[in-house]
Amino acid sequence: MARKIASPTSNNVMPVDTQVIDVVGARENNLNNINISIPKNKLVVFTGVSGSGKSSLAFDTIFHEGQRRYMESFSAYARQFIGNMERPDVDRITGLSPVISIEQKTTNKNPRSTVGTVTEIYDFMRLLYARAANAYSYNTGKIMVKFSEEEIVENIREKFEDKKVVLLAPIIRGRKGHYRELFEDFLKKGYLKVRVDGEVKDITPKMQLDRYVIHDIELVIDRLAVTEDMRIRLSQSIQKTLQMGKGLMQVLDYDTNQVTQYSKSLMCNETGISYDEPSPNTFSFNSPYGACPVCKGLGTVYTINRDAMIPDSSKTVAEGGIVPLGEERDAWIYRQIAAIARRQKINLKKPINEIPEDFIHFILYAHTPKDQIAEANMVVTDFDTLGTANDSEKSAYDNAEFEGIVHLVKRWFNTSSSEAIRNWAEEFFSVESCASCQGARLKKESLWFKVADKNIAELSHMDLDELAVFINNVNGKLSAKQQAIAKDILKEISDRLSFLLNVGLNYLSLNRPSKTLSGGESQRIRLATQIGSQLEGITYILDEPSIGLHQRDNQRLIDALLNLRDIGNTVLVVEHDKDIMLAADYIIDIGPRAGKHGGNIVAAGTPQEFLKTNTETSKFLNGNRTIEVPKVRRSGTGQFIELKGVTGHTLKNVSARFPLGCLTVVTGVSGSGKSTLINDTLYPILSNHAFKASKMKPMPYAGIEGLQFVDKVIEIDQSPIGRTPRSNPATYCGFFTEIRTMFASVPEAKIRGYKPGRFSFNVKGGRCEVCEGGGMRTIEMNFLPDVYVPCEKCQGKRYNRETLEIRYKGKSISDVLDMTVDEAVEFFHAVPWLHRRIKSLQDVGLGYISLGQSATTLSGGEAQRVKLATELGKKETGKTFYILDEPTTGLHFSDVKQLLDVIQKLVDRGNTVLVIEHNLDVIKVADYIIDLGPEGGKGGGQILFQGVPEDLVKIKESRTAPFVEAELKA
Repeated sequence: MARKIASPTSNNVMPVDTQVIDVVGARENNLNNINISIPKNKLVVFTGVSGSGKSSLAFDTIFHEGQRRYMESFSAYARQFIGNMERPDVDRITGLSPVISIEQKTTNKNPRSTVGTVTEIYDFMRLLYARAANAYSYNTGKIMVKFSEEEIVENIREKFEDKKVVLLAPIIRGRKGHYRELFEDFLKKGYLKVRVDGEVKDITPKMQLDRYVIHDIELVIDRLAVTEDMRIRLSQSIQKTLQMGKGLMQVLDYDTNQVTQYSKSLMCNETGISYDEPSPNTFSFNSPYGACPVCKGLGTVYTINRDAMIPDSSKTVAEGGIVPLGEERDAWIYRQIAAIARRQKINLKKPINEIPEDFIHFILYAHTPKDQIAEANMVVTDFDTLGTANDSEKSAYDNAEFEGIVHLVKRWFNTSSSEAIRNWAEEFFSVESCASCQGARLKKESLWFKVADKNIAELSHMDLDELAVFINNVNGKLSAKQQAIAKDILKEISDRLSFLLNVGLNYLSLNRPSKTLSGGESQRIRLATQIGSQLEGITYILDEPSIGLHQRDNQRLIDALLNLRDIGNTVLVVEHDKDIMLAADYIIDIGPRAGKHGGNIVAAGTPQEFLKTNTETSKFLNGNRTIEVPKVRRSGTGQFIELKGVTGHTLKNVSARFPLGCLTVVTGVSGSGKSTLINDTLYPILSNHAFKASKMKPMPYAGIEGLQFVDKVIEIDQSPIGRTPRSNPATYCGFFTEIRTMFASVPEAKIRGYKPGRFSFNVKGGRCEVCEGGGMRTIEMNFLPDVYVPCEKCQGKRYNRETLEIRYKGKSISDVLDMTVDEAVEFFHAVPWLHRRIKSLQDVGLGYISLGQSATTLSGGEAQRVKLATELGKKETGKTFYILDEPTTGLHFSDVKQLLDVIQKLVDRGNTVLVIEHNLDVIKVADYIIDLGPEGGKGGGQILFQGVPEDLVKIKESRTAPFVEAELKA
């Protein structure tokens, strides 16, 4: 029976249908006061052209209102710390259950965040190893066992027979402090000696240590000879030692000064090595108890890249051959080096490759290689042989310690508060796998705990499908005791792995950093986590979960969404994928076009009902409108770039040919190695060739041919064009400078003496000083993300009153920033150089965004198209190599058609465009295809096919071929 509630905008009492979510009067962003009833407990797809208002309805209206209602449930005390959330611009939403948003963004940029930590699978793995693993000695490889006190006594009697020993109880291990109270306590208890940092000392009154130095302190319990008549005393002393050391003790051999460890927990009988009792933190790379001490649990370390510091050894030091040092000038460090060079009779104006290597090494590191120090005899403070140094120079440098360029750069990198200096210093580093842990992130002892002969790092390195097989079969390799302990833990791990496999993420591994995941991958991980939580009565809102997913895996994703629906949830999906639309229970099409020309419900109904409509979307779905296959495919210029022997990540020594002057599409199932081949290998090679200053490090490869045919490479990815509200398409594309110059040329501006800088919102003078030209005020939310609110002084216009009084064709500078691209193209039609730059944004399907739209509000696909438009606005050389990674992300069928027209024009001008893509409309129009597979992860890494799409259909091993064949026949 329908219940009644009071409308917030009326005193009337209205009936409410509990089976639908009713949205009445939605006006958020470009929505035109729309009303829509969304069926509950169904899979509902919001579709429409890009910028039509799908996200405004799904996220900015429905999710925002659900989030606001949740915040309203907090107490007034809690809300004073959080602040009140503004209501979305909607009259009424009824029938809304609690909402969870699963958006298209990377889970976490923190290098410590991995797939394992995000999904919590690694937490269960740590528990498994802490409770059910066998410990092995890292010296002998033999299994370690626990000893009783009696066994420790017997071992010491046997090993140290007739020797003098000192029994030590470890008290402090690797901690700072002065410990005066501790020593006083020892004296009160009758103890007379301690071993501090390897040295046995008497305990004296008021004894204390350096509080800022890390110390190890062991209490001397007894000193005795291990003989038969000392057996009782030895046993009693060992008992006391273990008591004071909390299960740990050390035996110091008086003659050799060697220490042997003993433990009541885990110990190697042969070598005396003992491990602490394992806990989950022992296997956490985010805990000091488990993290590798060298890389601090990151698995990688920064190492100095000498080639970046000295890129051209034919230059002299004076000419700036050592890049961080720069050219010869009057600076302290340069005077130091010059003085040392004079003493060694070395001419800094000689090419670096003619200067002794020992001296260059000394400049870099402030020391010479160990086996050459004596010969070099470079002592910084010894100026006796400095024939040309005057007395003032001597006194200035005698007390100065030369730091070395490398250490100087490291210090700037580690301590500078300037982001620019840190970025500059970072150019001289390269990231290498940690030599201590080999990238495993954990300390040595943690890696010697094993389950079925595998340590936790080895399991974390497995692909998820391989790991699932191991977990499901591991029971047979465990003892009865281990099986009893691990039973529930293994079930939890297995269940969570199955959810990840069900959304097509079988090629990932638990140690994969979350910052390297695409938006689609991170979204599917969160989707799998929600399926695993088995919540009911929730409204889930997803933003294009099919991003980055091969067509082969689409059905698995659809099954996951239907599973979420079937357990009693409403699933709202913003999506352009044809398969997901046709599998939905209900489709809502928003349009008819983008921006101000959209924001209306143009069709709504079941897929069968929807296909009978005449909307832009239904025309593509029912086949009335298609993207045509080209009748003739380009053969290119006849020149190739050939990349040979690529072995990065899972690639299996593959070689690929990239024809120039063509549209090449690289495809294959998710995780097959596309990004490794192109983004991690080919692009760094081309970048280093085209831009000599670039020092990107490519994945391992054997060789490359054809670089001489390319003079410029441009990678257009989906990373943000800016991370603050100040960044926008106008500033990123570069034409805002021309707009400011135009406003400065207005007669009124000339009379007032305004220069172009007056119209910059980043410069004092013309901007609003309350928000400093941001247009928004940042409200810090402590433990919640910062909130941006319009500036109360300028109302979001960014400029002060005087600046806004300057008008060009009746528009202020703020009005221009508020224009959509479509409006700006028309407005600046009479200004050719500016019109061409703005028109490029319209050409890539971004006519609906505003020139001053904040970069933080652009999706990954929109940011990528802004970058593409920026390149289109430039003059290309005809020998440019463009690389695009899934440019169809977030695009409607009609937008894909428009984007392909732009890409084809680029190729027609003689350029080469390489696209990594799953979209079949892009694949079928390609001139050349490179297909990787056959599976993802370790099951992939092979090039199955290189050639035209028509020939791909003959490759039986290809997972892409059947879908391409169907498209070519359609």
